[in-house]
Amino acid sequence: MRHIPAAAAAVSLALAAPAAATLAVGAKAPDFTTRGAVAGKIVTVNLAQQLKKGPVVLYFFPAAFTAGCNAEARAFAENIANFRAAGATVIGLSADPVDDLVKFSATECAGKFAVASAGPRVVTGYDVALGRQIKGRDATNRTSYVITRDGRINFVHSELAADQHVALTLAAVRRLKSS
Repeated sequence: MRHIPAAAAAVSLALAAPAAATLAVGAKAPDFTTRGAVAGKIVTVNLAQQLKKGPVVLYFFPAAFTAGCNAEARAFAENIANFRAAGATVIGLSADPVDDLVKFSATECAGKFAVASAGPRVVTGYDVALGRQIKGRDATNRTSYVITRDGRINFVHSELAADQHVALTLAAVRRLKSS
């Protein structure tokens, strides 16, 4: 049996794993306009307009009506008052079509924040392609960004497990408010 040196094994393992590239802290957040929904009603979502109100928590999720995405949406909905108290707007984005997001916004998001459809330009701009399909379509990675009022990335958390996104982004927004 041939043994592979530990360093070579680590490199080959890293190359086999999907890259978790994201926009860097300090980078300019790409502006976008897309359609989405709030409380079951179709709306237009424009990042620049939302940033005029204060920081934005932009969280990408793989697919509506999947276990992790449902739990994450509910956790954001349960904490929306805390985000607002810290001056932030929450926007969820996925590659799902708007029709799917209309129902998702009313049920899982409890009508408390916008969820919108991220087209290929937005997915590429934020470097959130998951690299696999869910429900027969390309999916986005679970990545949360906190974007400052001047359009700069202040915080990034990219992890498929949904359990820390709300707490970590809320803490980042609170740090912004206190600085």
